[in-house]
Amino acid sequence: MSRALVSLAERGVRAEAEAKEQLKASVKRFLAEDDPARKSEAGRDLIRNVFGKDSIAEDSVF
Repeated sequence: MSRALVSLAERGVRAEAEAKEQLKASVKRFLAEDDPARKSEAGRDLIRNVFGKDSIAEDSVF
């Protein structure tokens, strides 16, 4: 039982580290982008990394 808990904790730590790295990469990409269209897409990726994959509705109201 304790071996399973240790394994689960290790996976959680790895997942958190990966999420932090993805967030850092998204921030760097957003800040470095100059083209408005690509900056918009980088901004959407950043929002998804911060708030989750379903945070941006694909169907716009406009």
